[in-house]
Amino acid sequence: MTLALSSLRNHFFKHLTLCNSATTFSSFRRHIHRLPPPSRSAYFPSTKSAQQKQLPRRNISAAVNYSTTPPLSSGAAIADDSLTAPYLSVRICCPRHVSGVLSESLMCFGASSTTIDEQDIYDPDEEIWISSIFSVDQDVKDCISLAADSVGLTEMPNYKIEMHDHTDWITLTQESFHPVEITEGLWIVPEWRKTPDLQATNIILNPGLAFGTGEHPTTKLCLLLLRRLIKGGEYFLDYGTGSGVLAIAALKFGAELSVGVDIEPQAITSARYNAALNNIDPEKLQLSLFPSKNGPDFDSEFPPKDIDSRDLYNRKIIGERNKYDVVVANILLHPLLDLADGIVSYGKPGAIIGISGILSEQVPSVMKRYSEFLEDINVSMMDDWACISGSKKSKPSSS
Repeated sequence: MTLALSSLRNHFFKHLTLCNSATTFSSFRRHIHRLPPPSRSAYFPSTKSAQQKQLPRRNISAAVNYSTTPPLSSGAAIADDSLTAPYLSVRICCPRHVSGVLSESLMCFGASSTTIDEQDIYDPDEEIWISSIFSVDQDVKDCISLAADSVGLTEMPNYKIEMHDHTDWITLTQESFHPVEITEGLWIVPEWRKTPDLQATNIILNPGLAFGTGEHPTTKLCLLLLRRLIKGGEYFLDYGTGSGVLAIAALKFGAELSVGVDIEPQAITSARYNAALNNIDPEKLQLSLFPSKNGPDFDSEFPPKDIDSRDLYNRKIIGERNKYDVVVANILLHPLLDLADGIVSYGKPGAIIGISGILSEQVPSVMKRYSEFLEDINVSMMDDWACISGSKKSKPSSS
């Protein structure tokens, strides 16, 4: 699958990989995106009730062939069956107050991507549509039922299905992703677009399957945090690097070294590609797969025959604790809570730790968890999303 195609396919989502919620982290994000109602569609009204119980979340990984082939706009000829294979576009109607957790649960149970339709007027009791993508061999009804069960819905949501061809995504990708001005003098520019301001700090991106385009508030908050913190010469760790946008930005702001880790091979490939787009020296931006389970047992996750994944793994990077001046983890609530001590351990005493990927209502629980490790904690907000930052204590507080 080309970078151009995969950029829109998940509209800059990553797969949610919360296996038992206490053992993995992911760079999955929710992106609010307005989508028009579909035309030709099959409508499936509610046909059964969903039991009120919590089902275990399953570890879903991307099953695609990832490539650093340039986008179609470059004129390169692409020979990839994924460009013509059909896919299912599924829209699911649900109460707004459960749309976020249902969107995440759909990812756990088989959706390749989800987007929640934006509404101008907020009413938690109104119904809202979730747009999602499934492969044609997926049992959509079963996936929706399991997802509904897992979030406690008592009835099966109504849903609509359309079949599309993957070639639809190529044109849409080019049209939908535009340069983003984060703040004055700082732009995120798609590889296939012209740079609006040649004098600005421009980060050229082709995110592929990885999260991090500059469009999402959490990415913007983290970029603004880095711009304030990086004065020159710092060592920076991007925990859940996705597209590599934060690691690249830190170097452009003056950091001496950026290191990015992620559990997704596609993210490491994407970050490497974007580093090359920005003429970043590989010695300055070091990248590694991170074991998705607690502990260093990488070999059990990626056996010796999985050469591609093993080539992306750098054991030295993973083992270097108390090294970094700035650490940012822009991931998801549960991994942030479960892996707090591990995330903070990479920073030096006094290092600034930035935590994002959380909604405003999740701030109290995150602050409570990280107050054991951080002091002088600050919170910045944008569009109901938050970024928490603080200085690492010399010794954790006793709980």
